[in-house]
Amino acid sequence: MKVILTGSIAFDYLMQFPGFFKDHLIAEHLDKVSLSFLVHEMIKQDGGVGANIAYTLAMLGGNAYLFSTAGQDFGEYAERLRKLGVDTSGVRIIPNKFTASFFATTDRSNAQIATFYTGAMADAAHLPLAEAAYEKDDFVMVSPSDPGAMKRYIREAPELGLRMLFDPGQQIISIEADVLRDGVEHAHGMFINEYEFELLQKHTGWSAGKILAKPAFTVVTLAEHGARVVADGVDCVVPAIGGLDVKDPTGVGDAFRGGFMRAYMAGLPFKVCAEVGNTAAAYCIQEAGPQCHEFTWNEFVAFYRKHFNDEGLLDKIE
Repeated sequence: MKVILTGSIAFDYLMQFPGFFKDHLIAEHLDKVSLSFLVHEMIKQDGGVGANIAYTLAMLGGNAYLFSTAGQDFGEYAERLRKLGVDTSGVRIIPNKFTASFFATTDRSNAQIATFYTGAMADAAHLPLAEAAYEKDDFVMVSPSDPGAMKRYIREAPELGLRMLFDPGQQIISIEADVLRDGVEHAHGMFINEYEFELLQKHTGWSAGKILAKPAFTVVTLAEHGARVVADGVDCVVPAIGGLDVKDPTGVGDAFRGGFMRAYMAGLPFKVCAEVGNTAAAYCIQEAGPQCHEFTWNEFVAFYRKHFNDEGLLDKIE
């Protein structure tokens, strides 16, 4: 059993602004905004939603299959993922294009302003899901990528009998309402943050209750407050791990998804799945980049058990 990860592959250019964005925004003149934030440092990291999730999932021993598009500059990045255990054989290289790039500036409150260069990601819509090396018990996670690709996979996943994990993220505003409703309708599971959940209600025209009743499970991440898990007979909020040395929020939600799915595929209870997700997120947020956190399985379990009680269930994961 594996997770087919269709989200973006990208390079992240991460910058820190030593002030607060809110101090420079004039509410009554947002239609004329013209700002430049001076930063003194920049780091380049391997990133992209699909690759970020694959990174954490593989580090935890899960079966991660990356199915997306990348540019001619993907070679070293791909090799690093392969050494970690990510299957990159499903990545199509687009000649004469560069891999998508994410440019993010984060302020002292962890607010973030970002731009995204699509590059080779724009070709993902021409990559049919049927070309993936899939089996009937696999999951396919439809995460932010080219909107055309996401629309395609929302349609193709149920046609192929794959269990879809709907993770629309920031692309909610780029996908038509009927396609969003199809994504929710056919989702086995859904991952979304609190703000995106409000957007999803607005764009689908469905109530929170109607949306939550569709998938087998839904996870609404709540930033520093943890994550809410809603499933049959379950509606609980699992707290985040506090007291951390926060470096950068980029990729924290992706780390959560990788952790949650590792536990879910092992058949663990939803509460433990969310706790594993929160533990993975805690590792990520303490590093300046979405794929800089490292741990062994034993280290991960020991850190988890400082904050949560799995009653020995993690010992069953091989």
